[in-house]
Amino acid sequence: MKIVEMLMPPMGESIMECTVLNLLKKAGEKIQIDDSILEVATDKVDTEVPTPYTGVLTEWLVKEQEIVAIGSPVAKIEVDDDAIIVAESSSPATYSEDTHDPAVIESLEQRIDDVVRISVEQSLPQETAETNTFYSPLVLNIAREENISPKELSSIHGTGAENRVTKTDIIAYLKLRKLSEDKPLAFTSLNGGNEIIEMDRMRKMISQRMVESRRISAHVTSFIETDMTSVVKWREAVKTDYRKKSGDSITFTPILIEAVVKAIKDFPLINISVEGDKIIKKKDINIGMAVALPDGNLIVPVIHHADQYDLPGLARKVNELARRARENKLKADDLTGGTYTISNIGAFSNLMGTPIIVQPQVAIMAFGAIKKKPAVIETAQGDLLGIRSLMFISHSYDHRVVDGSLGGMFLKRVNDHLENFDTHRTLM
Repeated sequence: MKIVEMLMPPMGESIMECTVLNLLKKAGEKIQIDDSILEVATDKVDTEVPTPYTGVLTEWLVKEQEIVAIGSPVAKIEVDDDAIIVAESSSPATYSEDTHDPAVIESLEQRIDDVVRISVEQSLPQETAETNTFYSPLVLNIAREENISPKELSSIHGTGAENRVTKTDIIAYLKLRKLSEDKPLAFTSLNGGNEIIEMDRMRKMISQRMVESRRISAHVTSFIETDMTSVVKWREAVKTDYRKKSGDSITFTPILIEAVVKAIKDFPLINISVEGDKIIKKKDINIGMAVALPDGNLIVPVIHHADQYDLPGLARKVNELARRARENKLKADDLTGGTYTISNIGAFSNLMGTPIIVQPQVAIMAFGAIKKKPAVIETAQGDLLGIRSLMFISHSYDHRVVDGSLGGMFLKRVNDHLENFDTHRTLM
């Protein structure tokens, strides 16, 4: 028998660390390959981490609520001598027993600081930049997640090299701050009537992201009213047969996504992101779709390479992601890489809205409720009045890089694809 170290696996694009929520196995327990042994949270999703080994978990190297770097050791596992050891080359760093040496840790931290040094101006408001103080990316990330203001951050005493604030310093500060806040928060009402509800971690994250997006992007929203009569009649005609044959439903969402994907092909400069003074034109079309969770929070899983799916494929993917989102079974990769996002607010009977852009994307589209209304119908014989199924589409875009002409033409093209929907197509 031999002891191996299990490393924290990659959690998805751009994710360098995660927070341990729960240790699902105890030291001394037998485990099998693919058993979930801990639950972690990233800034994208909560997920369970499986083990690549069969054996006995002899020791945990992490604790609950600890922030852990991707690629770092999390547990020691006793395995058979002939067990295949997972290659460590996929991790961002190589670890050994020497890594626990304080001198080695300090040396590694200094090297990381030198390599990934980023300007404070890009991470916190200008107020922090003016202090001319360097903070590591990890410390800045914790500060953002915990809503620590620049002034408050500068008040934390640092114990690192050159009195820098370390991860240990900021976590200790947060514990002290929480202790001081616990007493007033113990009350459940104010003035005998108002209930105090603590934001959960996801709600705090959503709040931060929305405010940050408004700060970054110059939001403009355009609207158009779309005639969905042909789409509504087609769906009504095929939905029962489709459910019998596939066991699943055909909603409006995959039809809307298909129209967006076609419009992106027509106007690829809507499928971009901004990095400083550079515009990054995306090769892939990855569509995020907002999903409301049972607890009232919102999550945006991504359909990667959405342009490679036909309509039945989109229907299956939409249903699968929505189901896994509501069952809290999404993986980190399901939430990364989005290039454009849609939100079907019509599911809540909303007519229209002004959606907030998902950073670093530059546009988002909201589809309202489909309502029957009297409308003018243009024919070769003249104008007629009729009952049509109409829907408002809202398109918010970043006016820094998307002008009104592009934002408006893209919206009109989505409208055209929906109004000219092929009603002779089949799903099976």
